[in-house]
Amino acid sequence: MNAYPMYWGTGGRIEYIAGDFREVRLTLGLNPFTYNYVGTIFGGSMFSASDPFLMLMFFHILGRDKFVVWDKAARIRFKRPGKSKLRMRIVIDDELLARVRKTVAEEGVWTAWLPIYWLDAEGRAVAEQEREVYVADKAYYRERQARRAVPKGKD
Repeated sequence: MNAYPMYWGTGGRIEYIAGDFREVRLTLGLNPFTYNYVGTIFGGSMFSASDPFLMLMFFHILGRDKFVVWDKAARIRFKRPGKSKLRMRIVIDDELLARVRKTVAEEGVWTAWLPIYWLDAEGRAVAEQEREVYVADKAYYRERQARRAVPKGKD
């Protein structure tokens, strides 16, 4: 995936993906592709280098055959300038997976804002991101899509 043009262009690098997709580690360095006008890491690089991972992780863990997974929204808060190589570790633990599975089994859908952080060499947060992740049972999702396709006044 590091060679995939859409990801390569972010300046990010995937350092590790666990075989079960429960952990991903990323890095983002200051280089000619990632620096901004004032010589620190461009916020857009931080944002885009972490973009697909929560969705991809849930897809692989839960299974594409049974679940629909989407990123619904995202936001970022910059805490300090990124002047050195940044690191991000994303982990989906048993507790979170149990909550997702339970909610989807009971309600058909689960949506939550999940925080992820870019950290500097000293372990300080440079940027805090929150990504709103949507997970639905495929039958629930298809039913919702079918209802949306019915023209108003025809239901």
